[in-house]
Amino acid sequence: MTERHTLSVLVEDKPGVLARVSGLFSRRGFNITSLAVGPTEHPEVSRMTIVVEVDELPMEQVTKQLNKLVHVIKIVELEPETSVQRELLLVKVRADATVRSQVLETVQLFRAKVVDVSPEAVTVEATGTTDKLNALLRMLEPYGVREMVQSGMVAVGRGPRSITAAAVR
Repeated sequence: MTERHTLSVLVEDKPGVLARVSGLFSRRGFNITSLAVGPTEHPEVSRMTIVVEVDELPMEQVTKQLNKLVHVIKIVELEPETSVQRELLLVKVRADATVRSQVLETVQLFRAKVVDVSPEAVTVEATGTTDKLNALLRMLEPYGVREMVQSGMVAVGRGPRSITAAAVR
């Protein structure tokens, strides 16, 4: 059975690391459904948050192969129950005078915010889980989604422990 896995991968901040990591998934025929890369509290270390849907056994094999890559420092699989996971969505919605108040009401319900307004459209910024953002999009679709962009998942484990601090020492 295919399952969704969220990996937090600490890597050295070096050129070509992203290509090597994503290439490993590609060679296995696994589609990365979400990928976000950014700095950590240590300037020489970046964190990759990778979401992939694969079977349990092949995932274990990929994790072992990732660990063998030269610039990979640490890999942790983040379970939804023990981590905070969020995405960012920017969506431009048709919102002329006849429906604008309804669109704004929907935006408020989802604790999103309007970041740009024109006479014919509003641009909304929302953060949350994939499910929350999909629900917001379903509610905004009837008004006419003109354009949207969604970031990759970023995630961090709950509680005081830091995988970065332990890995970089």
